[in-house]
Amino acid sequence: MPDDLQPDVLRVELTELGDAFRAYQRRPEPDLAVLAELHDRKARAFARWADLTGDTSLQEEADRAAAAAQTTREMDANRHGVPVGEDGPLVERLLTRGQGVHARNVLEHVRVDSPLPEAEARLAVLMITLRAARAGTGNVTGQDLSGWLQGDAEQVLQALADVGWLLLPEDITADDALMSRPEEPTQVTVPTLIPTQPRPFFFGKVTRARLSGWAQKVVGDRKLRKKKAGAATRLLAVYTAAYSRPDGCLGGAGADGDGLALDTVASFCGLRPEDVAEHAGLLVAAGWLAEEVDTAGQRLRGRLAERVLPLSGLL
Repeated sequence: MPDDLQPDVLRVELTELGDAFRAYQRRPEPDLAVLAELHDRKARAFARWADLTGDTSLQEEADRAAAAAQTTREMDANRHGVPVGEDGPLVERLLTRGQGVHARNVLEHVRVDSPLPEAEARLAVLMITLRAARAGTGNVTGQDLSGWLQGDAEQVLQALADVGWLLLPEDITADDALMSRPEEPTQVTVPTLIPTQPRPFFFGKVTRARLSGWAQKVVGDRKLRKKKAGAATRLLAVYTAAYSRPDGCLGGAGADGDGLALDTVASFCGLRPEDVAEHAGLLVAAGWLAEEVDTAGQRLRGRLAERVLPLSGLL
C-alpha cells in the first residue's frame, strides 16, 4: 500500500484491516463469522481502491475477497446447520448439528432407560439427566421442579429416589428440594452418570449447558404453558424438535424420512401409540406444530411451526 494513498480514510481502513487479519490469525480458535466480516471489509476497501486508481488487479482482489466472504459464511452456516439465503442466515439456531446429535442420544437414553414409565417421570429424568450429564451431579431448584412437573413434582422426585435412580443429599427430602431457591439449589446425584461408571454419552461443558438450555426452552415454551400442556405433550414437543430437519419437517431425509415411527415416539413420551395424535393436536393448537400433522401408517408426519424453527435438532 502506498504511503501517500489518498483519501486518508481508505489508507487508515487498509492499515486497520491488515492489523485485524493478523490479530485473527493469532486467535486460539477460529470464528468464521468474524473472518467473513473481515473478507467483506477487504472487498469493500479494495473495490474503492480500484475505483480510485483504475487498477484491474485491485478489482480482481476485491472480487476474490467477496467470494471468500460468501464461502466462509456458507461454511459457518453449514457448521451450525443454518440455511443461508441471499440476505444471510434465515434462522438463528440454538443447536449446532453436532449438538443435535447429542440431544437425540440423550433422548434415546431416556426413552430406553427411564426407570419409571409415566410421562411425568420421563420428563423429570430428561431434565435432570441434562443437568447431571457430565459429572453425575446437578443443581435443581424448586422453581425448576415445579415448572417441569407442576403439582406432581414432589411425588415424582420421591419416586425416582425410591427406585434409586436419583440420590438426594443427606437430610434433604423431596419436599425440601421443592423449597430450594436459586441461591441455594439442591444438588442431586444420578449414579449412572457418575464418571467412574460406564457412561451413556460424552460431551463438553458448553454442549451440556446448551442442551439443557434447549430443553428448558422447549418445556417452558410460553404457548405450551398457556395451553397448560402436560408432561406427555411437552415430551412430544421435545421429541419433534429434536427429530426435525432444518426446514422443520419431522424425520430425516431418505427412505426413512417420512415422519417418525409412532411406537418410538409413544415410548419416549410415556403414551400409547394411539394417543399420540391427540397430543400432536395439542401441539398444533399451541402453535408448536403446523396443521398438516397426521399419524397414518404408524408414522407421525408434520412440520414444526415457523416460530419454533430455531429449536430444530437439524436432522
